Amino acid sequence: MKRVVIIGGGITGLAATHRILERSEASGERVLVTLLESSDRLGGIVETHQRDGFLIETGPDSFLSEKPAALDLAHRLGLQPHLIETNKNFRRSFVVRRGRLRPVPRGFQLLAPAELWPFFRSDIFSWRGKARMALDMALPRRSGSGSSDESLASFVRRRLGQEALERMGQPMVGGIYTADPETLSLRATMPRFLEMESEHRSLIRALRKQNRNPTEREGSEAGIDTSGARYSLFVSFDRGMQLLTDKLAERISELHSQIANANFSERPLRLNATVDSLSLEKSSSGDEVEQVWKIRTDDGETLSADAVCIALPAHVSAALFHKVEPQLASHLGEISYASSATLNLGYRRSDIPHHLDGFGFVVPFIERRSMIACTFNSVKFSGRAPEGCVLLRVFVGGALQPEMLELSEAELLSRVRADLRDLLGVESAPMFSELRRWERSMPQYHVGHLDLVARINERVASLPQLALAGNAYSGPGLPDCIRSGETAADELLKRVWRPESNQ
Repeated sequence: MKRVVIIGGGITGLAATHRILERSEASGERVLVTLLESSDRLGGIVETHQRDGFLIETGPDSFLSEKPAALDLAHRLGLQPHLIETNKNFRRSFVVRRGRLRPVPRGFQLLAPAELWPFFRSDIFSWRGKARMALDMALPRRSGSGSSDESLASFVRRRLGQEALERMGQPMVGGIYTADPETLSLRATMPRFLEMESEHRSLIRALRKQNRNPTEREGSEAGIDTSGARYSLFVSFDRGMQLLTDKLAERISELHSQIANANFSERPLRLNATVDSLSLEKSSSGDEVEQVWKIRTDDGETLSADAVCIALPAHVSAALFHKVEPQLASHLGEISYASSATLNLGYRRSDIPHHLDGFGFVVPFIERRSMIACTFNSVKFSGRAPEGCVLLRVFVGGALQPEMLELSEAELLSRVRADLRDLLGVESAPMFSELRRWERSMPQYHVGHLDLVARINERVASLPQLALAGNAYSGPGLPDCIRSGETAADELLKRVWRPESNQ
């Protein structure tokens, strides 16, 4: 049987492994797959645990159902009964302005309003800022606006003004990408806004038309949906997001045992298996000469593979290609990453004076606070905290505040508590706090990112039976990662099962 090796055991690598075995079982074309994970657990940043009746997510707490990959996978794994929606009673969020939480006006869609009256009544913007944003309806479109790339900051300033960028664009997008809007590629993350300008000239006019006719609404395949925080689209699992990765691992083992013959005892999922080097060697079989991948692990073992999928951060992947394909290594090294951290805090409900009548808030950088955002997690989803208690999740760091990750846990907690005292009126100490640092976890889609990915794909295509997958290329969200892993698996299987497709 042919062998495929997956390097990286996060959600992307697990999705790729499962896809290969799923298709192998369905087609009858046998293939063995081995996943190598350097740490002692699977799932990457998807991590859930329970503590004193609280259900704690240290990574993502939900995913967008509008992007079908994650929801489809959950259905195929039989997890439909465990899917839950957000709380229908509090589907709104807040933005901090001058130390107060101000509700995002109804119909505001990430960068611009789709409804004018709630926008004009909002106190997030000054009247001068509102007038400048309304000018979008009269401004001409930029020549070539539908195809050229520019930064989010440049685009928002040009269409809506500086205040729109500082008060809404930066914190909203910062909460999604932990990015600097001055360098974030709009084309790679939210191309629909560029298309709106090209097709309708005005963003506000386009969004108002969309709002009147929801069937015209379109999401970005690479980034977040342009309609903003439509909270009905966010779903999770009643036992937390790790239920998905745990079920994936379980199903992979089941499929592997069905496909492998009785004499094949190698495990499909291998933990604490760090890959030290990757090489491409020639192998002779009769008159045929084939190229075979050799994967060497840190314990000295060497595995041979007919195909390889690398589901690692771009900078880690780059280190593996320095000798195999230096130009590919160089391109991968151009993708920079930001670090962030999540701080889970358990409180008694009586210790928080704020009504918590929403899902949380984002903090503009100009407010000079220590946090990027805060989610009222036990309000957003049921089953996250025991009766009479509240679970908050605070996000810190990102591209604009990297210094926060250098603080000790005690100092970071002290600063966050000071912010929560000012913004929510919380004087009491939390029942507990749990900090999880995610070093270089979020790829930064800088201006020109799509061109860079095209160059990476060109170099990958020059190597036999190789695929790259993960959040560094075509979307950072969990559905994007699953889609990336499954697409890579499909492409590799096509080449392994039908070698003529490599020509």
